[in-house]
Amino acid sequence: MIYTTFGRLSGLRVSEYVLGTGTFGTAWGRGAQPAEARAIFERFAEAGGTVLDTADNYQQGEAEGYLADLLVSDRDEFVLCSKYGRGAGVDRHLTRSGNSRRTMVHSVEESLRRLKTDRIDIYWAHYDDGVTPIEEIVGAFDDLVTAGKILYGGLSNFAAWRVARGQTIAELRGRSPLAGIQVEHSLVERTAERDLLPMAEGLGLGAMLYSPLGGGLLTAKHRVGEEGRPMVAYAEDSAAKTAVVDALVEVAGELGRGAGQVAIAWQRELARRATTSLLTVIGPRTLEQLDDYLAALEVGLSERQFTRLSEASAFPLGVPYDSIGGPPDLGDRARLSDRAVPVA
Repeated sequence: MIYTTFGRLSGLRVSEYVLGTGTFGTAWGRGAQPAEARAIFERFAEAGGTVLDTADNYQQGEAEGYLADLLVSDRDEFVLCSKYGRGAGVDRHLTRSGNSRRTMVHSVEESLRRLKTDRIDIYWAHYDDGVTPIEEIVGAFDDLVTAGKILYGGLSNFAAWRVARGQTIAELRGRSPLAGIQVEHSLVERTAERDLLPMAEGLGLGAMLYSPLGGGLLTAKHRVGEEGRPMVAYAEDSAAKTAVVDALVEVAGELGRGAGQVAIAWQRELARRATTSLLTVIGPRTLEQLDDYLAALEVGLSERQFTRLSEASAFPLGVPYDSIGGPPDLGDRARLSDRAVPVA
């Protein structure tokens, strides 16, 4: 496990893995019971993981409650992140959703109550509601920082231009800067590299990358035609996706590793070459799944293997990059490893 600072605008020390807790609870009809959640949490901590990510709506609020019990004696050993905007519980009232200041204030109080803590280290606006001015969001984050209820604010699933405008407003008005972004990213979904990740690097924001296995597709355990295939975020329904999974299987065979481990290793190598911190959000439902994620920490890719996977997963850049040669390649930038500290 490697530690770094979260972006260039904070001194917050974070582990390269973030434990996503959307599986903690069973209110969605599928997830980890308390004993399994505790085992996952403890194994993650033993491996050196320090960052925990949850949300008010995960398992209709159960996930935050589970974390409260797990953190009762070790709160200061972890970076605790939560999100607001989608509402908690089964009765999601209109006035308790969205990105408004009113919703943020109500939601943070409820999350603090469920988490049984006096502060949230990174508080995310979960999704852009499309109507709340970014000035309002940034201003409300700053108020909560001043009140000591959150330490940093961040934006999850926001367009790059909205994030950039929010950060600029914070700078010009002397508000607390945004700490980072959350965005989906994997070998099968790399479009964040078009604008969002170059923006994060340019503005010094950290980034937490979720769904690194493409909802299960990149484990290659459920190829087209197999019976009993579970629902995954991405179906292998195009030649492009098949090319990615084929390349993964090929490299995994060379290394004697699982395809999912190789997919994580590719993302870790991309992060190593970036100039800001790119953290991988993992969401295991079982200890077995967590152990697979942890085993990926031991996988190293050769330059040829990294390039093979990058070329197989290449995506259209679109306007204006088709005519100007594309954004700077993350793989060509200065490396984070000079600033990273391995676990003793």
